Amino acid sequence: METLQILGWIYLGVVLGSIAGVMVLALFTGTRMKGLQVKIDDLRIEKKLLKAQLDKSYRRGKPAPRKRNWKKKPRKK
Repeated sequence: METLQILGWIYLGVVLGSIAGVMVLALFTGTRMKGLQVKIDDLRIEKKLLKAQLDKSYRRGKPAPRKRNWKKKPRKK
């Protein structure tokens, strides 16, 4: 009978310990995940800005043709 009571207390301790462990891990990883999410959002904004700047630099269009002044060469006789 005494061994059954000891096993019951061990079982209760394992269950409560695992629940407490999960809660503590959730608290620590929650703040870390929030920081990583903020970093991801900042990088997405930076990506959009850089992409807009790149698109702007490629939109120059076709360059205007140069004017050429052709001079006629004198004919050889």
